[in-house]
Amino acid sequence: MDIATIVGVGAALVIVFTVQLLEGGSPGSILLIPSLLLVFGGAFMAATAGGVLKDAMNFPKLLQKAFLAKVAPPTQLVDDIVKLAERARREGLLALEDAVKEVKHTFLKRGLQLAIDGTDPDELHDILQAEIAAKKKADKAGFKIFEGMGGYAPTIGIIGTVMGLVHVLENLSKPETLGPAISAAFVATLWGVLSANLIWLPLASRLSRLSAIECEEMELIIDGVLAIQSGSNPRLVAQKLRSLLPPEARKAAEAASTKKAA
Repeated sequence: MDIATIVGVGAALVIVFTVQLLEGGSPGSILLIPSLLLVFGGAFMAATAGGVLKDAMNFPKLLQKAFLAKVAPPTQLVDDIVKLAERARREGLLALEDAVKEVKHTFLKRGLQLAIDGTDPDELHDILQAEIAAKKKADKAGFKIFEGMGGYAPTIGIIGTVMGLVHVLENLSKPETLGPAISAAFVATLWGVLSANLIWLPLASRLSRLSAIECEEMELIIDGVLAIQSGSNPRLVAQKLRSLLPPEARKAAEAASTKKAA
């Protein structure tokens, strides 16, 4: 599990409450249920109104993915494809029919099955590319709700502050209540800006980044499957796939390959 989001969001909130304590305030003074309900609930419903119901229904799943997603090292995927290429080169493409059952990556399994079934290379490429395009569209629709909440939250916070100030003006005859009432009114704006910049927009960026990583893996798999289908030399397959990796991952893969050869 990649804990970047847990650490980032968690540490940011800890910093906020630590600063509140250092300034002599109480965390309880900004944990006001009406403000939290208005900002979080209002932002979610506004974002829901700007999309379709399916996006809102997927919110819990996307939230879980943002915090708990696993980011596997791409070098492992390259190694798996190279092993398949070695077997196909040695025993023939049809020999992979049994190996496909043990492949865990769904997209790789689908690509290999298409290759084994004798799909034309151009058609295979088009089919898999269409699947990547569909995934990008679905992912964009998924994290759009988080971007929407990040956009709506500050404005809804201001609405909460205005509502609080209206209540303050209704009670000008009670001077002793004005201080706490004004303070409570501005808590909504605080949570609006805070939630947008420390929670919703970072989560949207996180989901966008995860989508990009997954699509890069899928692009790599397409090249690998086509190379296997064409009967390419496994060593050349490894070099080609490693060239598609980020610089650090490529160096690690080459170092591991050299160590293994030695």
